[in-house]
Amino acid sequence: MIEHIVEKPKPEVAPSHLAVVGRYILNPAIFAKIENTGRGAGGEIQLTDAIADLLADETVLAYQFEGKRYDCGTKLGFLIATVEYGLLHEELKEDFSNYLKSLMANKA
Repeated sequence: MIEHIVEKPKPEVAPSHLAVVGRYILNPAIFAKIENTGRGAGGEIQLTDAIADLLADETVLAYQFEGKRYDCGTKLGFLIATVEYGLLHEELKEDFSNYLKSLMANKA
């Protein structure tokens, strides 16, 4: 059960060491909360802020997992995730690895 959620806190004031990775199943009540949510972090309307408002009215559950998180919201993060996934793919990993090695050899 989530007790508190905040968008992009500074590490020194973060309420925990956990992060939201953006996969939600929310009931329709969230839409009214979004409509009444002002601009937050980055000057944008943040779903996280609407979820924080929703906590006042109902229980919000979360699933905690261990694993690697990729930030596909950045260009570099997207590329890193794509390369790492390609290197894990059974059909592609050998050819893709060889391709990457050839790129690096040509850069040297």
